[in-house]
Amino acid sequence: MKLGTPEILLILCVVLLLFGGKKIPELMKGLGQGVKEFKDASKTTEHKDENTPAEKK
Repeated sequence: MKLGTPEILLILCVVLLLFGGKKIPELMKGLGQGVKEFKDASKTTEHKDENTPAEKK
């Protein structure tokens, strides 16, 4: 299922109605911090995996 422009606009309107204009910047800030933490954690995991010796069979 693909989201087109009308669907995205509808979702944005619903979010605006539910949370109001003042809460949206706070929500986006929290979302951005969550994405940043996720990326940092995945980089740390990749870095640890590179330093781990390969398993011997």
